[in-house]
Amino acid sequence: MNLKNLSVQSKDHKKVLSYLNTKKISVIYNEFSSLLKVKEDLAVAVSGGPDSLALAYLTKCYSLKNNIKVQYYIVNHKLRKEASLEAETVKKVLRKIDIQCTILNWNGKKPSKNIQATARDKRYSLLANECKKNNIKYLLLGHHSNDLFENFLIRMVRGSGLNGLVSFSENTKYGDQDLNIIRPLLNLEKKDLIHVSNKVFSFFIKDPSNINLDYKRIRIRNLLHSLEKEGLDIKKLKLTINNLKDSNKSIKFYVDKNIKKNVVYLKKKNIYILSYNFFDQSHEIIFRSLTKLIQKLGKKYYPVRGKSINELIKRINRKSFTKVTLGGCFVERVNETILISQESSNKV
Repeated sequence: MNLKNLSVQSKDHKKVLSYLNTKKISVIYNEFSSLLKVKEDLAVAVSGGPDSLALAYLTKCYSLKNNIKVQYYIVNHKLRKEASLEAETVKKVLRKIDIQCTILNWNGKKPSKNIQATARDKRYSLLANECKKNNIKYLLLGHHSNDLFENFLIRMVRGSGLNGLVSFSENTKYGDQDLNIIRPLLNLEKKDLIHVSNKVFSFFIKDPSNINLDYKRIRIRNLLHSLEKEGLDIKKLKLTINNLKDSNKSIKFYVDKNIKKNVVYLKKKNIYILSYNFFDQSHEIIFRSLTKLIQKLGKKYYPVRGKSINELIKRINRKSFTKVTLGGCFVERVNETILISQESSNKV
C-alpha cells in the first residue's frame, strides 16, 4: 500500500473512532469490549438490523484498537424477494466505515413450515463453514439483553429445565467444531444498539418478520412489553437468570465428573461405553450426561429435546430395553453397559 492510500486509510480510521468521543457510544463500546476480551481474528454475522450493524461498528473499533483481523459475513436466506437487494445494500453501507463484507447465500429449496428454526440452523451452518475455511475460532453474534429475556420466556413456555432456561450465554461452543460463538452485546439493550446504528450509519433494515404474530418469538416479545407495563422489573429478571446460571454451573461440574469417571470413548470406533455406575446418579445428572454425549456424537448444534431424553432414560431402566435411535445416534444395551454410536457409521 502506497503512502497516499495509507493516509486515506488513516483518516477513515480516525473518522470511525471519532464516534467514540460521544459519551453514550463510549459507554456502549466499553461494555461491549469488556465482554469480548479476544485478541485473535474474529468473524461477525451481519443481518442489516440495528443490532448487527451496531455490532459491526463496535467490532471495527475493537479491531483498530487491538490490531486484529475481522471477517464480516451477511447470510442471504433468500426467503423474501427483496433479500438479495437488502444484502447488497447492507454491504454497501458497511463500506462507509471501511468494512468489506462477504455475502453467504442459502441456495436450494426453502421450507414451508418451521421456517425460522430451519433458517437459523442453515445460517449457523453457513457461518461455521466459512469460519472453518478461514481458520477463525471466534464468531460474534448481535444478540442483546432483550433477546436474553425473550429466550428465557420461550424456554419457560416450553417447560425447559434449568439448563434450557439459561442456555443463552455470552460464550458457547458450536457443536464439536473449534468455534466459539460470542455474544458481546448481552449486557446492552436494543435501544442502545439502535442509537449506535442511527449515529454511525443513519440506516438499518426493518425485518417484517419482527411484527409477524405467526412467530412465537414475536408473541413472546409483545408479552414481555405487556409485563413491563404491569410492573415487571427487567433488572430483577436478569438477576434471576444470573442466579440460575450459577446453579447451573454447579450441576455441570457433576455432569463432567460423571462422564469422566463412568464413560469410555473408543476413538477408532467412535463409540461411547457407559458403565453401570453412569446411571447411579441423580436424574438431572444422568439426563444431562446423556444429552451431552448424544449431542456431541450426533454432531448437532442443538441438543435433543428433554422429553426424548427422559423417555430414553425410562426405556434404559427397563430390562426389555435393547436399542433405539436418537439425535443421530444409536443407543444400545450390551450386558451391563450402554453403547452410544453414530447412526451414520452403523457400527453397532
